[in-house]
Amino acid sequence: MSCKGKKVIITGGATGYGYGDAKMLKEDGAEVWIIGRRLEKLEKAAAELGVKYIQADISKAEDWDRIFAETQGVDILINNAGGGLKVTPLTEFSDAEIMQSINTNLTGVILGCRRAAEIMTKQKSGIIINISSVCAHYGWPGFACYSAAKAGLDMFSKTLYTEMRPHNVRVTVVTPSWGDTEFNVAAKLPPNSKELAAKVMSPDDMGNLVRYICNYPEHLVFPEVMVQPVVQEIIPI
Repeated sequence: MSCKGKKVIITGGATGYGYGDAKMLKEDGAEVWIIGRRLEKLEKAAAELGVKYIQADISKAEDWDRIFAETQGVDILINNAGGGLKVTPLTEFSDAEIMQSINTNLTGVILGCRRAAEIMTKQKSGIIINISSVCAHYGWPGFACYSAAKAGLDMFSKTLYTEMRPHNVRVTVVTPSWGDTEFNVAAKLPPNSKELAAKVMSPDDMGNLVRYICNYPEHLVFPEVMVQPVVQEIIPI
């Protein structure tokens, strides 16, 4: 499969992994649309990459309707938007913060996938890539809500793959670990040092992986891809 001329929607496409995805797929000749809430970031990224943008909140169904109305279809949907919100014991989360974490990391993806699945089923082709997290597989203190949402996303993606396979639509869940993104800032964690940033997954690394998946022969699929930096030691619960 070639991405040239394909219509690509990337949520959270203005920064981090989403930016890397947009960069690489644009280089391949795709028509790329990046989605995000922060207009200033979207405008800057769109100008740098030469892509289109839509300001939207993916946790809202009506915003998803507007996204697909503006793009007039989709060939590749990359659900990259997500975030840790904050890393702290569950007792320090408000009810509103719990709902925000679940809606951003899981519900919003499901809303987008339902709409994309309808389009792709009719056209008998398409790719959906959902970006999960290593937190879906391991339990660390302070990540309860985020981990629950990403674990749900992992199983949702695998199940969606079984539903979409008969329609020639491929679904992949990509599970990265430590990366050089805005996650630490958003979650109020210490930033990566320059030396460490060079050893963890970069936006370009993710973009190259996503490009590889999208360009792989259409008769083959990666149901799940897990990637983590060698420098990171993981001792599971």
